[in-house]
Amino acid sequence: MNATRKPLPWFWLILGLILLAIYFRPVVQAWLIEWTATPRAVTARGDLADDEKNTIAIFKVAKPSVVYITTIQHVRDFWTRNIMRVPKGTGSGFVWDENGHVVTNFHVLEEAQEAKVTLSDQKSYPAALVGASKEHDLAVLRIDTGFDRPRPVPIGSSHDLQVGQKVLAIGNPFGLDHTLTTGVISALDRSIDNEAGGSIDNLIQTDAAINPGNSGGPLLDSAGRLIGINTAIYSPSGAYAGIGFAVPVDTVNRVVPILIAQGQFRAPSLGITANDEIGRRILEEAGISGVLVLQIAPGSAAAKAGLRPTRLFSGGAELGDVIQAIDNQPVADLDTLQKIITQHQIGDTVTLSIWRAGRRTTLPVSLTGK
Repeated sequence: MNATRKPLPWFWLILGLILLAIYFRPVVQAWLIEWTATPRAVTARGDLADDEKNTIAIFKVAKPSVVYITTIQHVRDFWTRNIMRVPKGTGSGFVWDENGHVVTNFHVLEEAQEAKVTLSDQKSYPAALVGASKEHDLAVLRIDTGFDRPRPVPIGSSHDLQVGQKVLAIGNPFGLDHTLTTGVISALDRSIDNEAGGSIDNLIQTDAAINPGNSGGPLLDSAGRLIGINTAIYSPSGAYAGIGFAVPVDTVNRVVPILIAQGQFRAPSLGITANDEIGRRILEEAGISGVLVLQIAPGSAAAKAGLRPTRLFSGGAELGDVIQAIDNQPVADLDTLQKIITQHQIGDTVTLSIWRAGRRTTLPVSLTGK
């Protein structure tokens, strides 16, 4: 009978080492990784894309011209009757010229008694209100920087913009100064309600991120030129939702010089009274298109040019002049007429194409103020 063979001592040694290695493997592995860890080699980046270089260059040039605006409101304490200075809001703006004028939105300054402008070098200056136009949501401030004057933003044009063009917005959303966002022009000729109860027309729509605090900041094209002033967003939550609006620079370049010179903007006017509902019904029956002149204000541009109003009498009406085009731009309704007129200034002469008593004629009219 053979005796059972016992494992040799070296067998138990090897088995023990294997079990120890399995048990302590994570600890040993972690120790080895930590002991041997070194920074990874950096992969070469290569040159920046041309579009990136252009964006960086535009921001570097434009940044010193963009300002941060804070406003103060004076509030009387109910108990002590003392006047307290309380922060009201913040916004953006940009340097308009070398005389210290800064352009922003009207609603940034509305109901504020003081405003402070902070430049990109963090120097702050008290600002004086020069002029404002509630209808266009534009305002002009002036600061005294001495001889250290920041560079004005280069001016572009907006009448030749196209949907799809790249745009850059610089501002101070939520108080985060000199924030850059980019996007494209999403649409043109948009209209939104303004603070005066009317509407702001011909707005640029963009998907560049615009948030509270961006108001008044510049919207730039890919050449670094000003093409608009960021003025509003469409958002149920009040934050970025991909739809922002900017006042076109052609409007800005027309209104701002008047605000600087006169302190207020008087809109040009023909001085006529018209009504789309009444006029359309009358003209449809007559088979005529355009805007029917119902009444003419004495001493107005229309009166001086000799336009004829509609005359109502018992049993009928004698049609007045029907405005069908202004400077060869077709006029289908009163809204179109007003948009065309507001693109001009007081004193400009426009040519009306009118229907008068069965005949078509033209009439030059020198615009007056409302």
